[in-house]
Amino acid sequence: MIPYPLLLIAHLSAALMFVGAVFFEVLILGSALGRVSAETRRRVESAIARRARRLMPWVLAVLYASGLGMVWHYRAALAQPLASSFALMLTLKIALALSVLGHFAVAMRTRGHGERVARRFQRIHVSVFCHMLGIVLLAKGMFYLGA
Repeated sequence: MIPYPLLLIAHLSAALMFVGAVFFEVLILGSALGRVSAETRRRVESAIARRARRLMPWVLAVLYASGLGMVWHYRAALAQPLASSFALMLTLKIALALSVLGHFAVAMRTRGHGERVARRFQRIHVSVFCHMLGIVLLAKGMFYLGA
């Protein structure tokens, strides 16, 4: 069994990478690419997509594997998700995290080119961004509001 502090460090490190990447894509890159030529946009998006397809599965593997390891530590709270605000927020956080994983799976399955696919990816990124905001707020709230 991996010690909880190591799981926490792995989880937070992977979460920083994932949230940072989503933040960058949604709030910075999306706006910046609107100011460049179509060819430049295509090249930048293609390069980022290639790198993300190589790196993000590993980041997500560490994120979700460490999260699963951490869940064991809170199994008693999760057995009764309505018994405390901590357990409820943790349950909601896990539900949002599973939804993000589903978004990622859909994005990987439906990758391609074209305006329609680009709009779908944009909607997925914005949705994941909103999910991530919820997860971060719940993660902080669990220890301040749920204590």
